[in-house]
Parts: sequence; C-alpha cells; structure tokens
Amino acid sequence: MNAITGHQVDHADLDHDEDEEGPWWKDREVLIPLLSGVALLAGWVAEWSGASSVAPVLFWAGLLLGGSTFVPGAVRGLLTRGKLGIGLLMTISAVGAVILGYVEEAAALAFLYSIAEALEDKAMDRARSGLRSLLKLVPQTATVRQDGDTVEVKAASLQVGDLLLVRPGERVATDGTVREGRSSLDTSAITGESIPVEVDPGDAVSAGSINTSGVLTIEATAAGTDNSLTTIVALVEQAQADKGERARLADRIARPLVPGVLVLAVLVALLGSLLGDPELWITRALVVLVAASPCALAISVPVTVVSAIGAASKFGVVIKSGAAFERFGGIGHIAVDKTGTLTRNQPVVTDVATVGGVSREQVLGWAAAVEQHSTHPLAAAITAAAPQTAPAQDLTETAGHGITGRVHGAQITVGSPRWLDPGPLSAQVEAMEEQGVTVVVVRRDGQPVGAVGVRDELRPEVPGVIATLTRDGVGVTMLTGDNTRTAHAIAAQAGIEDVRAELRPEDKAAAVTELSTGRPTAMIGDGINDAPALAAADLGIAMGATGSDAAIESADVAFTGHDLRLIPQALTHAQRGRRIINQNIALSLLIIAVLLPLSITGALGLAAVVLVHEVAEVIVIANGLRAARTPRSRLKGAAARIDRQVSHA
Repeated sequence: MNAITGHQVDHADLDHDEDEEGPWWKDREVLIPLLSGVALLAGWVAEWSGASSVAPVLFWAGLLLGGSTFVPGAVRGLLTRGKLGIGLLMTISAVGAVILGYVEEAAALAFLYSIAEALEDKAMDRARSGLRSLLKLVPQTATVRQDGDTVEVKAASLQVGDLLLVRPGERVATDGTVREGRSSLDTSAITGESIPVEVDPGDAVSAGSINTSGVLTIEATAAGTDNSLTTIVALVEQAQADKGERARLADRIARPLVPGVLVLAVLVALLGSLLGDPELWITRALVVLVAASPCALAISVPVTVVSAIGAASKFGVVIKSGAAFERFGGIGHIAVDKTGTLTRNQPVVTDVATVGGVSREQVLGWAAAVEQHSTHPLAAAITAAAPQTAPAQDLTETAGHGITGRVHGAQITVGSPRWLDPGPLSAQVEAMEEQGVTVVVVRRDGQPVGAVGVRDELRPEVPGVIATLTRDGVGVTMLTGDNTRTAHAIAAQAGIEDVRAELRPEDKAAAVTELSTGRPTAMIGDGINDAPALAAADLGIAMGATGSDAAIESADVAFTGHDLRLIPQALTHAQRGRRIINQNIALSLLIIAVLLPLSITGALGLAAVVLVHEVAEVIVIANGLRAARTPRSRLKGAAARIDRQVSHA
C-alpha cells in the first residue's frame, strides 16, 4: 500500500498502460477538428460556386464534426458537476445561431473552438512515460539469501526482512539497511548527490542506488512495490493530477461570464416579451448569446501560445502546453537543483595539499597510479588531473574506504580521511571540507604525503544568471540532496542566499509547494530525484536533452542544453507572450462588452454581430502571431550582460 496515494504502484500495470503515439492523421482529437474545417471550407466553395443545395449539407457536417469535440463534454460537465465553462457558452452560441437559421456561422464557431481546444490539449498528456522511466531504475529481479542459499526472485515480490545480496554494479531493489559489507553507493538518481556515499553495516540505503564496489548484504525495510522509488512515482502522479485540475486562463474568465450571459439572455427574453413582441425579444436574446460568444478569446489565446512556443524552440526552450506557457510568464520565484544544473556533474580536482618536500604533481601521480584501476568517480577525477600515470602492482581495494598498491617499489594508499589519518595535513583537510570539497588522503609507505580535494564545480555562467534574476525581482532558492556544507559552499559562489540541503525527493516537492504559496514558483532540475518537485511546482523546467526521462516528462518546460543563460531569456520571452495574451483577452472582452448593448437594443442583428466577431478574430490572431517573433536583440543583450557579470566575478 503506497503511503502517498493509498494504492500499490505495479510495474506491470505501467508497462501495459504504455500507448505508442501514432501519426497525427490517426489521432481523433486532431483529425475531427481538421475534418470540420475541411467541411466548412468545402461549404464556402460550394456556396461561392453556386451549388446552393450542397453548401448547407457541408455546413451541417462541419458543425456536427466540430461540435462533437466539445458539446458532449460541456453538457456532461453541466449535468454532473454544474460546470459553466467556455465550452458551454460556445455550445449555446452555436445552438442559438442554428435556431436563427445561421448554420454557416454556427459551423464556423464550432470549427474555431474545436481546433483551439485541439491545439492546447494535444501536448497535455505526458505523465505515464515519465513514471515508467522512474520504475526502470528498479531491477526486475533481486538476489535473496534463503536458508544459506542465494535465490533470484522478482523484485516486486520482495518483503520486509528479506536479505538481499547486492554485488558491485548492481542496483538495490528496495529500501533496506546494510547488514554485512562495506561499499560506496551511487545515489545520484535518488538524492542528486554527485559524489558516491560510503556505507557500512547499519547504514540505510535506498532503492535504485548503484553499488559501486564491495558486496553488500542488505535487509529489506520496504516491500518491492512500496519503497522510495514508488513513493516518487506516487508523488509525481499526485502532483500532475492536481495540476491538471487547474483551470486554464480562458475557462477562469468564462466562469463568471457564462452564467452572467445566460441570465442576461433570459432577462432579455422574459422582460422584452412582457413589454413587447415575444418573438422579437426571444430573437434578440439569441443574438445576445451569439454576441457574447468568446470566439476571439477561444482562438486568439491558442494562436498566441503556439506562436510563442514555436519561437521558444528556436533558441532551445521546449514548452509542452499552452497552460504551461501561460504560467511561465507569471513566475516570480525559481527553485533550482544543484547537481547537474548549477554544477557540471563532473567532479574535478580543485585542491592538492602536500607535506614538505613533496610536489603537487608527485601526489597526483601516486594517487592516479592506484586509482586508475578503480571505477569510483573520485578516481576518474584524480586520474584526469594527474600529469602522468605510472603502473601499479599488488592492488587491494577496501570497499568504502580506499585502495592500496605498489608504485615504483613504494606502497601507496589512497582513501577517506575517516580511514586514513591525514596527520600534519589535518588543518588543510578540514579547510577543504569546510568549502564543500570531498577529500582523499594519499600515504606513501605509511606516511601522509598529500590530500586531494575533489568537487563538482559550478557552471561559469551561474553567478551572472543569479544576479540577473535577482535584479529582475525573481527570487532564487537552491534545493539539493547534497550535504549542507557542500550546498552552502556552492550557493555562496553562485550568489544564492536561500539554501535547503540534504533533501530527499519528497522533501524537495514539499519545499516547492511551500514556496509556491508565496508567489508562482518554477523548479529547475535534471535528475530523476527532481521529478516530484518538477511536477509539484507551478512550472517544472528540465535542464538538458541528456537529463533523465523522468525529469523531462515530469516537467512543463525542457531546455535542450545546459546553458543557464536560457533561464532569464526564456522568462523574458514568456513574459512578452503573456502580455500579448492579456491584450487579446482584453480586446475580446471589450468586443463582447460593446456588442451586448447593441444586440439588446436591436442596433445590430445576427449577421452584423457575426461580422464583428470575424473581424475581431483576424485582429487578435494577427496580434497573437507577434509572439512568433523572438526579440533577439533583447535576448542577446541579456546574454551579453550575463557574460560581463561572469567575467567580473
């Protein structure tokens, strides 16, 4: 039983639910609105060519096709939930137009609204593949000790108390506690921490962690279907469901508009009938419904959004939906993951301390000679920094502690300061660790000769980006699974004051939810551990095309690269698009406000009202297309300012 959702997350269920996306011409949600448009166009052609008997049939076909995409849902929403949305108003407007004999105009309304809905809805359903990619981290099978033997079982069948045997290179199948063995675990998928974590008997381990060295015996503390990874899946499911319930901008406007217009139309019909010709005033009431039809609003917002999204993709920003774009323009706070987002996720040697008479190059050379045979990320960083690498013999690696070998006849030992006493280098080691650097001690023939500091370095553009966001009034918070000391050291370099460290995925999601209560908040990350926070944020932004599938699928926006200068650039573009949307909304509402009194008084008939709507649609669509223009000079100027700030840092 999952603690978050109250149900088990079944691997098989997700696999069976996977639906392959087919070509667009087989997608009913896209095909029907297009067929509606084709029928409407064919009707116009028939009408212009003199085939007057064929045109009405084609108009009716276009009306029925377009209406079938939103009328059933609008009626069902009204009857079951009492929902008064823009779809209901469009339905009533189309029906009113038909009653007055304007089938052609009703078909146009149906087509415009159905294609607008299709433009927004097509990119909304993306959750399932992200959840599947999360569960791929858990192996399908696990090795369990039973009665002195080792047996391979399905990971989903694991129960609390089972003893798991996890060899080097294998993933931990469920949460547990180390009972035997020492090793280093790559927990980057779970916590985001870039440096492997050393574990000893008694230490807790999480599902999905990779054992990098020694053999471990782990006692399961969670079932195979209810562990930290399935909790992440549940968090993502819940957050995406909550976000899906949020109304779009057009529907938020329609909520007060729809009942108001309906009441007005009824009053016009009733009061007018009492004072004059009932047929005249009922007709005027129907004209009022058509006059209040938000045709311009229905088409202009999606056109603006699609134009802006297309322009954003040209400079490396992929926005998945219209609702996401609308939220993007209103973001006032950004929560950002550390590892792989602010940092390169490539540990490098940053410091080397030596004892008297020993050079930096000698220490790196001795350390690299033995570390070249290790798969530990620290070993790769040290080997890359060494000027040259000598051969080593008699290598012995102690899992979770370090490695020993002979280099040019001398015994070289490299390992953690918790295992090897740094001796006279203790002060330097402590100073490095205070700066968030991971340190290994190097001994030669039993004597400390050096200490090597390794850290995942900050991306060079980060300080300038943070300064730009701060200047523009956007708050920044760093969220990370790394230890507090490392987190604060990186944050100080970046210029970030609000730092929250040692967070698990659910902690990140809770922090983002808390920040969102103050003002609209975006979460930026690239790892699987960021998926719940990305889904919980008002806007989730996944960094890099090489980021995890779960992060990319859980996010609303994905950057194709890792250049953080895209953040202020994309935010500027989204804010401009939001302004255009607001302009179109204001114009659409103004048209309705003007048409209503004119239609009530009889100054305008239905034909004139429809004509005004059509002209308004052309205007707002033309305005919306302005969002397709990328303000390149402004973006280049922002990038140049960031570059200058980086060079001065």
